[in-house]
Amino acid sequence: MNPLDPVFKPKSIAIVGASRDPKAIGHQCVINLLQSGYEGKIYPVNPKADEIEGLKCYHSILDIPDEVDLALIVVPAKYVPAVTEQCGQKGVKGLVIIASGFSEVGREDLEKEVVEIARKYGMRILGPNVVGIMSNPLKMNASFGPYLPYPGKATLISQSGALLIAMDARTWSDKVGISHMISIGNMADLNFGDLIEYFNEDEETAVISLYVEGVKNGRKFLEVCKKSKKPIIALKAGVSQRGAAAAASHTGSLAGSVKIYDAAFKQGHVVKAENLDALFDETMALALQPPMEGENLLIITNGGGVGVLATDAAEKYGIPLKDAPEDLKDLMRKHMPEFGSPKNPVDLTGMADRDWYEGSIRDALKHPWVHGVVVLYCETSFTDPQNIVEGIYKAIQDSGVNKPVTVSLVGGEKSVKAGEWLIEHGVPYYKSPSAAVRAMAALREYGRFKEEKIHEFKPYEVDKQKVSEIIEKVKADGRKALTEPEAKEVFAAYGLPVPKGKLAKSADEAVQIANEIGFPVVMKIVSPQIIHKSDAGGVKVNLNSEEDVRKAFEEIVSNAKKYDPDAHIHGVYVQEMAPWGTETIIGSINDMQFGPTVMFGLGGIFVEILKDVTFRIAPITAEEAKGMIQEIKGYKVLTGARGEKPKDVDAIADAMSRLSQLVWDFRDHIKEVDANPVIVYEKGLSVVDARIILK
Repeated sequence: MNPLDPVFKPKSIAIVGASRDPKAIGHQCVINLLQSGYEGKIYPVNPKADEIEGLKCYHSILDIPDEVDLALIVVPAKYVPAVTEQCGQKGVKGLVIIASGFSEVGREDLEKEVVEIARKYGMRILGPNVVGIMSNPLKMNASFGPYLPYPGKATLISQSGALLIAMDARTWSDKVGISHMISIGNMADLNFGDLIEYFNEDEETAVISLYVEGVKNGRKFLEVCKKSKKPIIALKAGVSQRGAAAAASHTGSLAGSVKIYDAAFKQGHVVKAENLDALFDETMALALQPPMEGENLLIITNGGGVGVLATDAAEKYGIPLKDAPEDLKDLMRKHMPEFGSPKNPVDLTGMADRDWYEGSIRDALKHPWVHGVVVLYCETSFTDPQNIVEGIYKAIQDSGVNKPVTVSLVGGEKSVKAGEWLIEHGVPYYKSPSAAVRAMAALREYGRFKEEKIHEFKPYEVDKQKVSEIIEKVKADGRKALTEPEAKEVFAAYGLPVPKGKLAKSADEAVQIANEIGFPVVMKIVSPQIIHKSDAGGVKVNLNSEEDVRKAFEEIVSNAKKYDPDAHIHGVYVQEMAPWGTETIIGSINDMQFGPTVMFGLGGIFVEILKDVTFRIAPITAEEAKGMIQEIKGYKVLTGARGEKPKDVDAIADAMSRLSQLVWDFRDHIKEVDANPVIVYEKGLSVVDARIILK
């Protein structure tokens, strides 16, 4: 038995705060359990009532003579700690705390108290600040949502309670089949990772669908998603600056950076929904259809207009159409008039009847080139939509293959009814061509995830001891930022290529170092108080003589003192001048939810203005780093655009992987890292500037 079975498959439920007032949530929860047909035992608890809705009411949970698996707690927040204590004494195994008034309104202390009491007794908590649990397999509406959702095989977990209630109603209008709907609320105890892990083993769940504002324990979330045997789809809310602030105040959890969530979803093989419509549409497709295991999509239609719309959507959603091979075109010609088009999209023309649809779909699915089929139908005066969809379904059955099919029927009430029949028979139906294509794109994304090799990170041989010593020295000095020489020492200890350089305390020393390194050189101020060296006039480049070096030393120190008279100047860093190449940036931030990350982008204006960067959660392999590099819009700059020779992508990937190990190894110390610019050549690279900020 799974330890969470008493929460999600309880044999008995107590409603603490049950009420005789029909307008009260405590009354609604009792009514919902009765009306949903829940077959377990129901125990209303209210010190002032003896009976509610024909059920014996107990004055305390301690008065219930039998065992209680789950308690729904609907009393005001201030009473929840006392009720939790009583539940623990009673031996209750799980709590669903519907009550609000905890961390979402700044009462973290109250939430923490409840969790500590529950842990003392080994109880698990869903919430607080939740709607509850709706389970079709158990016929259990343990919530104040109005009714059980439309039955099916998707488990939907939502951080927003109000949205869950709205989605409950929408499952019936959209015919999106749900096995369980769960409100997760503040996640004081059970979080997304726990629930994904649990429902991944649930026989009634084919797909796990998430509405996410922010996660807690991001590492666990990432790991359980990566291991999931079932598709996971997520809608991440709070992606704008304003939206993120709203999400934090709404649930008491931080929304985090959208780019970091994108990274976590990619690494965790989570299909990302772009909006609520997409979440519903794609959940249905992932629940009903196999993944699309290849890039070749074929569209079959009876109308040119919808075919063009679907073609546009295919390009937009990442599965652009390809030309069909000649033998497939020959097969398609058998199911259309002479003026039809066997190209992709296949236009059967407005004359298409059931036989043409049935024959073309069956032949298409059997053809080895085809990996998925989107079927479009515009309602005509001489065809019956129901007859057409029965032909579509028969073609799928007769093909004998396991390839995904999505369908869009564009028309009136007859088309809607026919589409609902298709859904009942396991084929996703949508009202618009683009929605049908978007759903297929989700099946393709999941297919790509399944095809992806799992890369296991193998640590490099590095000098951790040296880095520890540098960090301890910086902390002992009361500093949070490493100087550039210190940061470059850290990088070198992890095998990142840095240019030769040394700290000079005097102009004479600077000249000596420049002669050792060889001209030309670059010189930069080194001061813990001056982070942005250029702003302080603290950088001089392309210095070609001893005279240049002496003059630069004096000017740099003078400029720095004018910029910040209180700055503690360590000296001037003299560094070999790296040859011209392509500027890139590698960096890291230690995210509150996911921990250390790795960032990559092109340097200069690309990062400052265009923000053309991509993230992953650390550590990453060099193979994963290559995938990141290929994601940026400016990737072609590295492959040899406009007559340039290709740059050393392997060297970048190696540097990114090494940096990912550094920030992971020192995750308790390092807050931010910038290697910017990293100049990349046809062979090799050089980390020209380095910044490391400690927690």
